[in-house]
Amino acid sequence: MKALHSRFSLPLIVTALFAAGPALAQDNWLTTWMASPQPTWGNELPLPTRIPETLADNTVQQKLRVSVGGSQVRVVVSNEYGQQPLLIGAARVAAVEKGESVRAGSGHILTFGGKEQVSIAPGETRTSDPVALAVPALGELRVSLYLPQPTPLTTFHWDGKQTAFIAAGNHVDAQQLAGERQVEARLFLSDILVDAAPDSRALVVLGDSITDGNGSTLDSNRRWPDFLAQRLAAENIAVLNGGISGARLLEDGMGASARARFERDVLSKPGVKSVVVMLGINDISWPGTAFAPNASLPALDELIAGYRQLIDLAHRHNLRIIGTTLLPFEGALEGSIIEHYHSPQKEQLRQALNQWIRSSRAFDAVIDFDQVTRDPRYPARLLPQIDSGDHLHPGDAGNRAMAEGVDLEVLF
Repeated sequence: MKALHSRFSLPLIVTALFAAGPALAQDNWLTTWMASPQPTWGNELPLPTRIPETLADNTVQQKLRVSVGGSQVRVVVSNEYGQQPLLIGAARVAAVEKGESVRAGSGHILTFGGKEQVSIAPGETRTSDPVALAVPALGELRVSLYLPQPTPLTTFHWDGKQTAFIAAGNHVDAQQLAGERQVEARLFLSDILVDAAPDSRALVVLGDSITDGNGSTLDSNRRWPDFLAQRLAAENIAVLNGGISGARLLEDGMGASARARFERDVLSKPGVKSVVVMLGINDISWPGTAFAPNASLPALDELIAGYRQLIDLAHRHNLRIIGTTLLPFEGALEGSIIEHYHSPQKEQLRQALNQWIRSSRAFDAVIDFDQVTRDPRYPARLLPQIDSGDHLHPGDAGNRAMAEGVDLEVLF
């Protein structure tokens, strides 16, 4: 597996963001959507990437739903884990009406520094020039990227919960691709910015597969941050999903550790004022499984120290940071290829960590998701009506219950 630590730097992102000229300083650019980049992997992890190794002379079309709307749009493309320059031969963004049809006249060619083609160096991102495309709160966009030369798919977001279409040739102007291939990952697409109202702000949820939406319905925007975004849309508050399935607090997993990606996924995002941290269950559950067969269970003090690092980083940058308790997971992934995910020792550590999160006052506020999702009769298990069926991830009803259980007053 490739090294996971980010090669971003905050100055590089800021430079890219304002590369289009001094007029942008008068705008109010806000991150309204994100998908945290991950490196692809080989056989070192027990789950397949489910994407092609390489594309060449292909168009990738991806749909997404924003949080806060705005009068202009910018698209961020990432080559963070690339080993060669990423050539985008053409790119386009369009607004999607209800269903799948593109709003008439909404299609815009994306340029980067005034050019329709862009070469993105390994380890870097590029932000498109602004396009005058009005998008409403909770509106949908379709982004098309044409890859003219052989392009290894080294930077992606594994659990996109949205079908992306891949077709041979340059079809960035196509309203919709039938696609000879379909994937559920995000490919190279990492952020959407909008020129938002002056009172707009953003909240990042730094999480794992529970935040990423594993267990929710594909193509339906039913992750718990999606439901929270619906509650906050009228307040001009964007909810940014910083979930990575397999993410961990202390160590790299299927993506960089929380400490390694905090600058990229929180501090560098324009408009972010608060962060919710919902990480730790994979630190507890992975040891002794196919993910980390030789790893030892972390000590409680190690997990607490990891949280305190994030709290210190947030406070040094004047961000509010909210912690969440960890959901019950007894019986998790039973009958799957992942064995030994839960044990009495792991449950004891989860309970101890939750007690510290609730009582330490280290976070600025706490969201008690354990209380929202546990079965009162069997507190180590998810409520049946919340469970997606794998005893680890909430289903659609569970994601909605989590979002509705958030006291909005604690977020800012």
